[in-house]
Amino acid sequence: MRRPIGAFHHTELGYFMRSSSPIALDRRTRIARRRTRRRTTVLTTGLAFGLITAVAVSTVPPVSPAEASAPTGGFALASFTMPAEPTALVVAGGTDEISTQATQALDDADAAIDAAAQVTADTKASGLDLGEVETTVDTAELGSAAERLSGGLDLPAPLVPDLIDDVTALVTTVEARVAELRESLDAAKAAKAKREAAAKAKREAAARAAAEAAASASGGGSAPAPVAVGGGASAGEAQAIAKSMLGSYGWGGDQFSCLVSLWNKESGWNYRAYNASSGAYGIPQALPGSKMGSAGADWQSNAATQIRWGFGYIAGRYGSPCGAWSHSQSVGWY
Repeated sequence: MRRPIGAFHHTELGYFMRSSSPIALDRRTRIARRRTRRRTTVLTTGLAFGLITAVAVSTVPPVSPAEASAPTGGFALASFTMPAEPTALVVAGGTDEISTQATQALDDADAAIDAAAQVTADTKASGLDLGEVETTVDTAELGSAAERLSGGLDLPAPLVPDLIDDVTALVTTVEARVAELRESLDAAKAAKAKREAAAKAKREAAARAAAEAAASASGGGSAPAPVAVGGGASAGEAQAIAKSMLGSYGWGGDQFSCLVSLWNKESGWNYRAYNASSGAYGIPQALPGSKMGSAGADWQSNAATQIRWGFGYIAGRYGSPCGAWSHSQSVGWY
């Protein structure tokens, strides 16, 4: 527990010169000796860098005006006082200015060291190449300065400001390095995201081109009349086929629920579903249904052929089943 800082006291030294005859001097000296024996000498100690100074304080009684005017034979009597309290110390949690500054400097040092550790960990976890930028922040010197300040909180107040200044200057240096590394890391992340977005756009463009080429090749004929085909896949069987094909399009199992919702809405997973008002046909409700001929000649009766064409359409237009389902929810169709 540290003690609160008190006010500083300054030594006041006064002196006076007097003139008196040898007889008056002798009489005054005897009086002073008798009174001095009745007083207690006060010793005050103060700590400063491990050096202890003992100061003896004595008082001299006042003399009368007559004695003051008497010749002293060249001698002079002096009196002085010393501070009654030792020099105040800086403590943690103190409300005085120096204690407050010391506590704030230590808090700032902790925050800077934590920030340096965090940005270093983030940089390592990203696995990104930051070029010639140093990927760590050295906080050893700041840590040492903070330890010196923390250990100096029991020193006299006048000795602490230099320690505070050292910590504050190093905090500024570390914060600047943290900001520099964070900026480089953010720039590297942005560049990576841009590259990934460009690659995704390229893939989607290729898929769209393939889907459009397939649609053009199938022609724009009218939808065929419904054909009753026995032995076709049930809704459950069609879903099982679709689930087994997801991986070949680069989609995970998380996309399956979106696909189920989408084609439940469109056709109920019925490979013979036909929309008389629009001409859409099959599980994916291709419009016209003949478009699915690009996936196989048996597009009218084979659920797998319809699903394969539907996956190509979704990949080229929406990127994924969840993308198609989101669009369908927004506008009512996909």
